[in-house]
Amino acid sequence: MFGFLRGKSEKEKLSEQYKKLMAKAHKVSHSNRMEADKLMAEAEEIAKKIDNLKQD
Repeated sequence: MFGFLRGKSEKEKLSEQYKKLMAKAHKVSHSNRMEADKLMAEAEEIAKKIDNLKQD
């Protein structure tokens, strides 16, 4: 009922950051492939962190 009062978990924060990076990478990929690759690499690192949190 009062879920809006609790803060976001680490997993939720990372997931949101991952989605933003992936969207930005997709948008940039049309004009600058190297920058898109860097953003994708950052997103993959975040995905690994999310997986580690799921395992714990």
